[in-house]
Amino acid sequence: MAEKFDHLEEHLEKFVENIRQLGIIVSDFQPSSQAGLNQKLNFIVTGLQDIDKCRQQLHDITVPLEVFEYIDQGRNPQLYTKECLERALAKNEQVKGKIDTMKKFKSLLIQELSKVFPEDMAKYRSIRGEDHLPS
Repeated sequence: MAEKFDHLEEHLEKFVENIRQLGIIVSDFQPSSQAGLNQKLNFIVTGLQDIDKCRQQLHDITVPLEVFEYIDQGRNPQLYTKECLERALAKNEQVKGKIDTMKKFKSLLIQELSKVFPEDMAKYRSIRGEDHLPS
């Protein structure tokens, strides 16, 4: 999988370098540099075609729109992954707390119901396969 990205990255780096060189040629354009300008334009067209060929190898990759928002805001896109993991961990702790609370509630409910309805709760525990009263 990494090879696909390496291949794309290589083409993008070449493309960016050709664009940079094209900018230099255009900023100081002389009629004598027309051949060099044409050559750079051809390299750019070829570079775009190479990048388009890479697209076929990466068609199954999806990028969340939030990553593009991070980039547009000038933020590091790797922060998106870090913040997603932090949010997932926080949510995980919150849900774990809720589960623990529900388990305690169930235990207390069964204890109290056993005091009020001992026969019914004995039937319930036998159906559930629980022989003892939870502590």
